[in-house]
Amino acid sequence: MPALDSLLRGSLIERYKRCGKPGCKCADGPGHGPKYYLSVSFPGSRPQMDYVPQTNQPDVAHRIENYHQVRQVIEEICEINRELLRRREAF
Repeated sequence: MPALDSLLRGSLIERYKRCGKPGCKCADGPGHGPKYYLSVSFPGSRPQMDYVPQTNQPDVAHRIENYHQVRQVIEEICEINRELLRRREAF
């Protein structure tokens, strides 16, 4: 299981933006970028977005993947404990 200090909850979003300057190469292409943002949702509020520098993108993606791995392990443990409860076995 990954170390707890290497976890990050959220989604990594890749965006391209057009600057609006006439004659800029972005007017005919996908835009300037990619630019990366970490999006984290909280109950009852809008998702919060934090800019992720391109050099940090691989590390952020890895930490998000670590979070998903830990979450999957926790779900598996809970399912085992639930089954033990159903069987009325010690857990």
